Amino acid sequence: MADQNVHNAGFTSSGITGGSLASSMMSHEARASGGGVPSGGPTSTLQGMGAKGTTHSSGFTSSGISGGSKASGMMSREATSHGGGVPRGGTTSTVQSISMGGKGGR
Repeated sequence: MADQNVHNAGFTSSGITGGSLASSMMSHEARASGGGVPSGGPTSTLQGMGAKGTTHSSGFTSSGISGGSKASGMMSREATSHGGGVPRGGTTSTVQSISMGGKGGR
C-alpha cells in the first residue's frame, strides 16, 4: 500500500504528475531553495522511490517505519542532526506521511 500511496500522490515511474500533491511539493521546495529541488529532500526522495516502487522495501510502510531498514537509518540520521527529533516537513516525516496516505508535512 505504501508504494501505491506514493504513486497516488503523483510520484510515478514516468515522473511527477502535473496538478498533483507531488507537483505542489516540487514547486514549494524549488521556491524555498532558490529555483531547484535539492537532492536528498522530500521531493527528490519520493520521486526516486516512486519511480522504482521501493517505498515499502526501503522501510516506509503503511504501518510505520520498519526497524533496521533504510528508512530507520534515515530517521536516525535526521533526528541526530536536529538534536533528537525528526522535524515536521523534513524528508523522513514527509516520506512517511505520504507512504501512509497523508499529505506530507506541508
